[in-house]
Amino acid sequence: MELTQIRYFLEVAESQHITASAEKLHIAQPALSQVIRRLEEDLGVPLFTKKGRNVVLTSYGKQLQKELRPVIEKLNAIPDIMKTMAKINQETIHLNVLAASALVTEAIIEYKKVHEDINFQLLQNTQTDIFDIEITTEMDYHLQKENQFVCSEKILLAVPNNEKYVGITSVSLRDLREEGFICLLGSRQFRYICDKFCHRAGLFPRVIFESDTPSVVKNMIAANMGVGFWPEFTWGKIDSDKVKLLEIQEECSRKIIMNYNLNKEDNSSVINFFEFLKLHFTQLSDKIY
Repeated sequence: MELTQIRYFLEVAESQHITASAEKLHIAQPALSQVIRRLEEDLGVPLFTKKGRNVVLTSYGKQLQKELRPVIEKLNAIPDIMKTMAKINQETIHLNVLAASALVTEAIIEYKKVHEDINFQLLQNTQTDIFDIEITTEMDYHLQKENQFVCSEKILLAVPNNEKYVGITSVSLRDLREEGFICLLGSRQFRYICDKFCHRAGLFPRVIFESDTPSVVKNMIAANMGVGFWPEFTWGKIDSDKVKLLEIQEECSRKIIMNYNLNKEDNSSVINFFEFLKLHFTQLSDKIY
């Protein structure tokens, strides 16, 4: 059954007049009659019967009309649905957040205070390039394209604020072999970077707890359950006087990389938020350094 047959059948079923329907459909009356006749042949049942100059539905025709009305209503609604989807997509920024999720969330909250019409959809997928903006991290990164922003962040060590570390402001990774580490799971980019720095220093951390959620790791460290690596500005301040942050004597830092794609017909909303996000990170970084 073809879409044209459905539309023509429903029009004739509504008007009950072949000639009037042909005029409304802007086709010749014989052509319309042929379409209806072919539809009846395809289905193997009569759909109309003559009644004077008009036609009326048979019981088969009535049932077919009942079945097809909701179908054609859905088909007719598709253009509006597509337009609505396009509008929503245009006003939705898709973020692939692989690093600094807390800061990105803060930036979104601040941005929406002024741009209420902009929506955000967040994902965490290292295997996709389908996004408007991606925030990721690496140990080192030199290539910077026009659609990218790169900033550096020092990695500190969070330790118990007890007698062992009184008066100490820095520590060598080589001296931490006996400490219990609280870490992100190995699948996280930040964990991979920290492990690399440890291995370079000859340290293989004794991990006593790990989680796939940065907030859990932060809370465990703040609860004095062990030591852990702490990105200097993306994780914010430690809300506990029982924990202190130490400089790491070895080179221990990372690059935060943001880049955007031009996926939309109008990319102004993506670029505007990218610039806002870049400024948000720069200001926080400047406060530290």
